[in-house]
Amino acid sequence: MTTHKFLFFSIFFFFSILSHSQQNQGFFVSGEVTESSGQTIPYATVSIEKTNLSMISDENGSFVFKNVKPGKYTLKITAIGFSSYRKNIEISSLDVNFKVRLESELNELESVTVLGRTATDKVNKQAYNVTALDAKKLHNTTLDLSHALDRVSGVRVREAGGVGSRSELSINGFSGNQIKVFIDGVPMDNFGSSFQLNNIPVNLADRVEVYKGVVPIWLGGDALGGAVNIVTNSKPRTYVDASYSFGSFNTHRSAVNAGYTSKSGFTTEINAFQNYSDNNYWVNVDAANLYSGQYYPNQRVRRFHDNYHNETVVLNIGITGKKYADKLLFGFTGGQNKADIQTGARMESVFGSVYSKGNILMPTVKYQVKDLFTKGLNFNLTGNFNFGEEKNIDTVYIRYNWFGESRKFDGLGGERSRTLRKFKNNNGIATANATYSLGERHSFMLNNTFNTFDRKESDELVPESLVYKQPKKTQKNVIGLGYKFDYNEKWSTSVFLKDYSLKTTYSRSYNPSGNTGDIAYQQYVDHTSVLGYGGATSYYIRQNLQVKGSFEKSYRLPNPQEIFGNVNENIAGNLDLKPETSNNFNAGVSYQTSFRKVNAMTFDLNFLYRNATDFIRSELNVNQTMQTNVNQGRVTNYGVDTEIRYSYKNRFTAGVNMTYQNLRNMTKYEPGQEYVSLFYKDRVPNIPYLFGNFDATIFFNDVIKKGNNLSVGYNLLYVYDYYLSWPSRGIQSSKLDIPTQFNHDVNIVYTLADGKYNIAFECKNALDNRLYDNFSLQKPSRGFYLKFRYFFDKSRK
Repeated sequence: MTTHKFLFFSIFFFFSILSHSQQNQGFFVSGEVTESSGQTIPYATVSIEKTNLSMISDENGSFVFKNVKPGKYTLKITAIGFSSYRKNIEISSLDVNFKVRLESELNELESVTVLGRTATDKVNKQAYNVTALDAKKLHNTTLDLSHALDRVSGVRVREAGGVGSRSELSINGFSGNQIKVFIDGVPMDNFGSSFQLNNIPVNLADRVEVYKGVVPIWLGGDALGGAVNIVTNSKPRTYVDASYSFGSFNTHRSAVNAGYTSKSGFTTEINAFQNYSDNNYWVNVDAANLYSGQYYPNQRVRRFHDNYHNETVVLNIGITGKKYADKLLFGFTGGQNKADIQTGARMESVFGSVYSKGNILMPTVKYQVKDLFTKGLNFNLTGNFNFGEEKNIDTVYIRYNWFGESRKFDGLGGERSRTLRKFKNNNGIATANATYSLGERHSFMLNNTFNTFDRKESDELVPESLVYKQPKKTQKNVIGLGYKFDYNEKWSTSVFLKDYSLKTTYSRSYNPSGNTGDIAYQQYVDHTSVLGYGGATSYYIRQNLQVKGSFEKSYRLPNPQEIFGNVNENIAGNLDLKPETSNNFNAGVSYQTSFRKVNAMTFDLNFLYRNATDFIRSELNVNQTMQTNVNQGRVTNYGVDTEIRYSYKNRFTAGVNMTYQNLRNMTKYEPGQEYVSLFYKDRVPNIPYLFGNFDATIFFNDVIKKGNNLSVGYNLLYVYDYYLSWPSRGIQSSKLDIPTQFNHDVNIVYTLADGKYNIAFECKNALDNRLYDNFSLQKPSRGFYLKFRYFFDKSRK
């Protein structure tokens, strides 16, 4: 750890010494690069000719040159798919700021708007296998971020029930903690139960980037199979975005996002949201009489103990647009949640009194500066520490069935395990990222992500228990070094190295005397250090035809929840988990075309291959009330995902995507066994392998009044059936499977005053089909929802 810190700060010290003599007092030249539609163009190349001043615009199309000497210059801007732009500028006594509009070189597409992905198309042009979802187009829906991601090719969101239930992402077959989630490049590892994907409204995001397989170096941390980066609108601006929705199962959601930036650069931001639901939707279950044991198969009943609510606020205050700091924000995230627990890991276990609650108390800091010490050196620093706690309450010695009937027992006990367990994870994350551009072709990046975890536990029912006094600590550090070579506007290549290290402090119980009940604990400290590497390349055969490929030797270190467990999420710990590793290969092609000037189509096709060792997967414990994570010796996965989108003017858009992934257990001999495993070459269970989406939307412009628009949309989610356990286990008639599923959603959105006022009506699971997920946990039945939204942006006036 000390070596990493020394290396990191030594490099910055070197740059500061090297560039100290180069600092000259000058002026700012800044601006924003957009296309003719007004959409910003990220990652454009901006240079001042006949000088060494050159840079790449950021994700918002913004650029800033500092300390430019007075004089006359020619500004040159280029971007893939757009005509080059030159502008003569003169710097005398004031800073210069302006907007630049580039014209598309794809003349056949000039009159066509490809709805659905145009606002994020530039992100998709990266060499990585990445799909960017334009979240702004979903701001009038009642979707949370997890259900928005469910519409991306190669992605499945798997959840344990309705609003607020535990959920996890699956990208091309890798799922859960194998996928890392970020907000503006900051890992969400320590955000707790009050701030997770399925309770964050989609309005918080500007776009969502999904990296499948290989993850770029600037997203620090350990991801085995991909990453999701939630990008908020980071532009300093004055705006208000407020919404409220209500609907079936007594569901209420509200959100307020607002920001203010003064001319002096003072900036304040607030994001607040809440979710509430009874989650009393209909399910089909097998039930039994608590006294006679009489069995009632396939009963349709309502969930009765599944209330959920959470309230969260994110506040930031600071300055933007200064010479010493493009952004310096100090913030605080506070929130709470309470969740009734209706079932165990499978629906055969039903509870009526168990519940959990938690909170998040997290101070944060964000610092960004461009041209630190020298031209081309950009630096970002973030930090946060979560002081929140989680509680699990199970003190009622009663048994329930699915009819809501109960049977009380004498004595002390609980429904699952009598407890008033409380714990604080004391989890902090610090990230530092530096990029250095050397001319137009070469750029270097150094990224470091440090994560600390120290769980403190107690249970007032057993205050003297030694179990809760045992250490549960981890310290994880991932440092990455990358290089990018942009040969020209057609060809770009990146390579990188990553060093992963993990220190785990824990204890194991043993019997020192051999006498019954004599328990003592031995403390252990484990160290793990591994090296990963990878690269990505992209080439444009034509301006509208791109091919790309990427490879990564990736590692994923077990996280604290997997090692130590989390009763609130039905997860049992496993101290013997080893890091998992995978060789990830991706290859893809993207093509855009149009015909008859009003029709446009895009095609994306991606191939993947994964070869994983010590693959971490979840399985049920003995009594099927909790999940535990285990290492699977070797797992391979090859597959393909594809998407086709079509649009007609700005009147109609439709798209279809399909994913096939073939995860196979290639562990021939299980540990301690000399015979070939019964499950050798079996498909890995409880993971869907064929699924897809279809969506279509019709737009009606100037309805009733000019500036009022109406849209009618439809979305279909399809999942083919798959086995709950190993296919080779048991006879065909006794195998448990998750059946083929079709989920139909319909929405109608009416916007007034060019989007200032918005009303949306939605019907989810319109045909009331049975929908399942993790270990056959059934998801909500048909529901109806209404949403009202108000949006004001001063910059649009």
